[in-house]
Amino acid sequence: MSSTVISRAPNGAHLPTELPPNAGRAATGIAIVLTAQLMLILDAAVMNVALPRIGADLSFGPASLSWVLNGYTVAFGGLLLLGGRIGDVFGRRRTFWGGLAVFTLFSLIGGFATSPEMLVAARALQGVGAAMAAPSVLALLTTSAPDEAARNRALALFAAVSSGGATIGLLLGGILTDLGSWRWTMFINVPIGIAVLATVRRFVDETPRRPGRFDFVGAIAATGAAVSVVWALIGAPEHGWDSLRTIGGLLVGALLVALLAVTEARHAHPLLRPSLLRSRRRVTGLIATATMVGAQFPLFFLGVQYLEDQRGFGPVETGLAFLPVSLGIFAVSRLAPRLVARFGPARLVMVGTAGIGLSSYLLSGLDGTGSYWATVFVPFLINGVSAGLSFMPLTVLILTDVEPEHAGSASGLLQTMQQLGGSVGLAVVASVYAANAEPGSFMPGVQEAFLASVAMAAIACVAAGSLVVRRPQTVPVAQLD
Repeated sequence: MSSTVISRAPNGAHLPTELPPNAGRAATGIAIVLTAQLMLILDAAVMNVALPRIGADLSFGPASLSWVLNGYTVAFGGLLLLGGRIGDVFGRRRTFWGGLAVFTLFSLIGGFATSPEMLVAARALQGVGAAMAAPSVLALLTTSAPDEAARNRALALFAAVSSGGATIGLLLGGILTDLGSWRWTMFINVPIGIAVLATVRRFVDETPRRPGRFDFVGAIAATGAAVSVVWALIGAPEHGWDSLRTIGGLLVGALLVALLAVTEARHAHPLLRPSLLRSRRRVTGLIATATMVGAQFPLFFLGVQYLEDQRGFGPVETGLAFLPVSLGIFAVSRLAPRLVARFGPARLVMVGTAGIGLSSYLLSGLDGTGSYWATVFVPFLINGVSAGLSFMPLTVLILTDVEPEHAGSASGLLQTMQQLGGSVGLAVVASVYAANAEPGSFMPGVQEAFLASVAMAAIACVAAGSLVVRRPQTVPVAQLD
């Protein structure tokens, strides 16, 4: 028996509207998939607040601590395109289930880590699971929705979960670390993961398979390039920028990028379609995305340690201290479609990335004195507002005019650049910080590290500005709603 709701017609009359018979099952399926999406987003943020405790407990160094974050994001970003392809071939629900099972298992193992190597390995394997599960989320949401209205609501919820996940992750990480241990930031994934794994097959239908070959060489080259570059950058302060280790790591990364380019041009089913990179606007948008995210990631890595190590904040207080960032992103993101329609995406990205650079410049002046409200609140708020101005316009630059059959590849490319850009940016900033750090003191190196973040934001700003100078980009409101 179907449910009936009452809707108001334009003339004020009330008309009965029959909900689809499977509306309840579909809504449950959407909620289950969104729960998994929230968990994957949380995991990139929940560990931030726990970093000082993890570093002290497992004896991480100043630069190597960044691998707790980068171990996850490098594997996640490097394998996203392969994860999407596996979902096409084997079915989205099956791939989602398998990826989430891997993620949940290594969340449990990571919680029992007794050494830096064990924790980083667990985080990397979490990233492998996330790379399999995440590309299927949007496909499962759209196929689970019974009608267009439900599909739009599901996509709106997806955007809310993705944008609000960082705030929830910081707060949750703070609560778990404060009341228990940093290990609970890993263990919390286990009951959630088991609940999703136990119910998703009942409420979510499988998607059709699309037979084809796998581009394993491309996947290995993409992931290997990212690992080589990040490994070289993080170790540079200890071994020297002109050392064989550093130069060799960067050279291996460059060679793997070249291998990726050759493979994608020749493979019948490439992970990265070369045709997507023939658009100057899209390539510029990808460069701006990578450098913008790379400039913002260090805010969390350094900001958490500053508040806890230098200012004596507890984990919960630290999570609350980052609210201006996430609230700024959420508030401005709601206005972004209209702003893009009026000013064009490139102009908004230019303003937004300039704001992120200003935020990092203000934070480079921290000296460990002054109140939170006088020294940190304003830069955090500027960063959040600026990121909110940038995210959606960058998506427009990258995804506009993509053929429907290539939309999945373009979306995967966007997510890949976000993850790998953040990893490389964090590696650069951690390396600069470690090169200037002094044992037993947090503040030495902070100024130089935040100035490195300013430089990355400047690259993103110049990239967006090049599009403004050449040709303003405008998108009608109808295309964005």
